[in-house]
Amino acid sequence: MRYLVFSSLVVTSALSGCSLYYESQAKDMIQRQMDAMVFVEGGEFMMGNPGGWSVRSDTIPAHRVIVDDFYIQKYEVTQGDFELFMDVTNYKHSNNSYEILREEHPERFQPNLPAVVSWTDASEFCRWLGSQADSNIRLPTEAQWEYAARSGGKMLRYATANGHAEEGVTMAALPTQYREQRKTLPKPPGTFPANPLGLYDMSGNAAEWVRDYYRADYYDRSPINNPEGPENPIIESWSNEPFRVLRGGDFRDFSGNTTVTRRKAIERVTNESTGFRCSFSGN
Repeated sequence: MRYLVFSSLVVTSALSGCSLYYESQAKDMIQRQMDAMVFVEGGEFMMGNPGGWSVRSDTIPAHRVIVDDFYIQKYEVTQGDFELFMDVTNYKHSNNSYEILREEHPERFQPNLPAVVSWTDASEFCRWLGSQADSNIRLPTEAQWEYAARSGGKMLRYATANGHAEEGVTMAALPTQYREQRKTLPKPPGTFPANPLGLYDMSGNAAEWVRDYYRADYYDRSPINNPEGPENPIIESWSNEPFRVLRGGDFRDFSGNTTVTRRKAIERVTNESTGFRCSFSGN
């Protein structure tokens, strides 16, 4: 593994007009985000459920995929860093769910926990980070995410240090009763050991947004080289929003729902169980 280090990061004009306090904080945050980029050597793997890793039909068939080299952040972006991004850029969250959730569940918005974001919010943060670092930073594709979670496409069922789900040891403990689930919070990124690539919390902390649109049958026709998801989204009738993909399960899921092949379809609204990390391609 290797890390991408930006020794003299140039922060561009997007910070102009900020107070000196916010500008200083933003520079430190951008540097920290970029220093957390982990290099993932590309390769070939069988993407999807090889059998017994999920009960969902949208995780099959397992299919051959080749991904090029890329970088991905070793931690989920925190709420504190997302709020600093909003302060610095005057970004407004993408829908009313954000304020509603914040009012109803303020404990979920602690600055050291994974950011509560919609797909649009996560995408805008990554694009802004890229504008500051002069890199094409975006959300990872679904293929990149799974390849990284599986430590380079290895046959690991969970994105943990040993490929197993050990509650409270390699990943967050999962409650057994619904009443307890409602009180559960994700853990601060980096609480449990990393997977063999040095990536944290890709199973069972925040369910992570990826770039792709969702279709249940996409694996039947996915291209081999660097797939980026279906071109035509499924639209949710009541919200008129396209379905996007969440990966990795979340802190209210049972371990069987947090495997590296588990997929969830959700319109891009804000959801307290979601989070994200950024990625970019490069040699």
